[in-house]
Amino acid sequence: MKNVYFLSDAHLGSRAIAHGRTQERRLVNFLDSIKHQAAAVYLLGDMFDFWYEFKLVVPKGYTRFLGKLSELTDMGVEVHFFIGNHDIWCGDYLEKECGVILHREPLTCEIYGKEFFLGHGDGLGDNDRKFKLLRTMFHSKTLQRLFSALHPRWSVELGLEWAKHSRLKRENGREPEYMGEDEEPLVLFSKEYLKNHPDINYFIYGHRHIMLDLMLSRTSRMMILGDWITEFSYAVFDGENMFLEQYVEGETSVE
Repeated sequence: MKNVYFLSDAHLGSRAIAHGRTQERRLVNFLDSIKHQAAAVYLLGDMFDFWYEFKLVVPKGYTRFLGKLSELTDMGVEVHFFIGNHDIWCGDYLEKECGVILHREPLTCEIYGKEFFLGHGDGLGDNDRKFKLLRTMFHSKTLQRLFSALHPRWSVELGLEWAKHSRLKRENGREPEYMGEDEEPLVLFSKEYLKNHPDINYFIYGHRHIMLDLMLSRTSRMMILGDWITEFSYAVFDGENMFLEQYVEGETSVE
């Protein structure tokens, strides 16, 4: 039985990450190290810091990452790509050119007999009005069409600078620390969701850039995956056990 991997939040291309090329190579090296033992890879959002597809234009760069995704899917590895709040604007490029399975909403699915709830995590349990307004705007088809009318030299520049500003305005450029079970929005959402869906065994999210492994009940567990900026973390499910790990180059991943 082959493993299933989960990771998120690489924010490739971010102008707030000084080691961007090294970061991309590290991610690609990890994907290369697991390719023969992976049945599926779930990328749970914000793999790009900004991604916007025009009809005949896609963003510059990411060739190593996109090539590795294509290699994985060519080998028969399922690659699931969830949009996040930084790479909402995916068209069909990743599906057609790289062979990934694109998800625009959270997904409930069965993996090796266990029930999973998977999603990036933005908008789940977070009642911040400003964030909700921005999220609504970013998902607006009308605003997307207006944005598409701009030349890429301006629109992509605007998107990259917006994303950079969003990260740098946080203290040390990082997300807030874990807020605790009674305040962390994704924990509160998961507990509430579990009341009506008691068969969920695993809730897995990105978005928060923290590593969290929490038992919600005797049969239900929640994970937040960390990121691929400072933590270089991922979860792996072998059909029986789930591990939350950090990738160190040169070490063999969990088999």
